[in-house]
Amino acid sequence: MELIIRNTTNQPIYDQIYSQIKAQIIAGKLSPGEALPSIRALAKDLRISVITTKRAYDELEADGFLYTVAGKGCFVAEKNLDLIREQKLKELEEKVGFAARYRRVQQKLEELEQMVIDARFECTGPQGLTTTEYEHQLTKMLKLIRSIDEANES
Repeated sequence: MELIIRNTTNQPIYDQIYSQIKAQIIAGKLSPGEALPSIRALAKDLRISVITTKRAYDELEADGFLYTVAGKGCFVAEKNLDLIREQKLKELEEKVGFAARYRRVQQKLEELEQMVIDARFECTGPQGLTTTEYEHQLTKMLKLIRSIDEANES
């Protein structure tokens, strides 16, 4: 079993282990009844805490992907297609919800950007900002808008 842990991501290490083992089970790379490395052995191989490995295994067991035999170790559970289908549906619903929220934020950002551009004509002249001052403010606002947009993309 090959696992790749990335310290540069915001995803917790236990979740990286969980996701990769789950993907291997669903893809059939790990067969039902197949023994997984012991918690201690996996922790040693990955150079991480035993607690982190245990949490990943516990969550896999709670979700029905593994089962534990006392004194023998953890094994891949029989594939429960209903459980897998339900989890995939839940993941899809989360992605659709995120996409809808992202689109609403993107629309608001576009509206805000247009409002800022429209405001340029109201702020120039003897009573308002000079064109140079306004363009400086506009540039700062547009950078802020883009940073919000980029944060929502990740």
